Amino acid sequence: MELGLNGKVALITGGSRGIGLESAVTFALEGAKVAICARDEEQLMAAADHIRHLSKSEVLTIAADVTKPEDCMRAVNDTVQHYGQLNILVNNAGTAAAKSFELIDDEQWASDLDLKLFGAIRFARAAVPHMRESGGGAIINVTTSWAKTPPAGSMPSSVSRAAGQAMTKAMSLDLAPDHIRANTVCIGMIRSAQLEERWKREEPGLTWEQYARDTRHRIPLGRIGNTQEAAKVIVFMASDAASYITGTSINIDGGSAPAL
Repeated sequence: MELGLNGKVALITGGSRGIGLESAVTFALEGAKVAICARDEEQLMAAADHIRHLSKSEVLTIAADVTKPEDCMRAVNDTVQHYGQLNILVNNAGTAAAKSFELIDDEQWASDLDLKLFGAIRFARAAVPHMRESGGGAIINVTTSWAKTPPAGSMPSSVSRAAGQAMTKAMSLDLAPDHIRANTVCIGMIRSAQLEERWKREEPGLTWEQYARDTRHRIPLGRIGNTQEAAKVIVFMASDAASYITGTSINIDGGSAPAL
């Protein structure tokens, strides 16, 4: 299948590790020009070396904090200045935060919304004019299946991500006349540093393979997913192969979400 990504420019937030890094690798392997941003410069340099080693492609690294409006604007402007355009934005930055309602104070609510919702808003707001100038583009907002059907003890992340889902749908309608598509991918249990810490803390006697296939996770496909599986969907949704898809969400969760 021809994805039509050769020569396109993709900016990925939270691009120094996990799904963001794997997405950057996959974009580069498909011929896209890649810019990654994250807060930690050392991790960014290591990520860029990894991408270059696998793809032999150029990588632009940008140290930026998505909670700072000036950093978001600078990251987008630096990408356009370096590559001459911006066609794809993947809003991937964010961490998992899960507690019960009564344990979350105002500061924690505000911090989570600022990182996950407003971070995506800031980057998209900065990117849209450049996409419009290029004749269109694609925005992929990475959320979670909790956004659709939040379980107990899943706040504030589930609420912030639900707001991101609504924003994406509204954005897709506003931007469709400019041929800018906006979609979300809803991540379930995917192998990550945070999940590996949980595995070592809860089940140190199990191998990763045993832990990943533990039936207590209640994943219909019978295992925890990997970052490559998530990255492939993200790259497809950003590509010309998905040119008639906007305003929707795709679950990447092994079938565990009870909602479509």
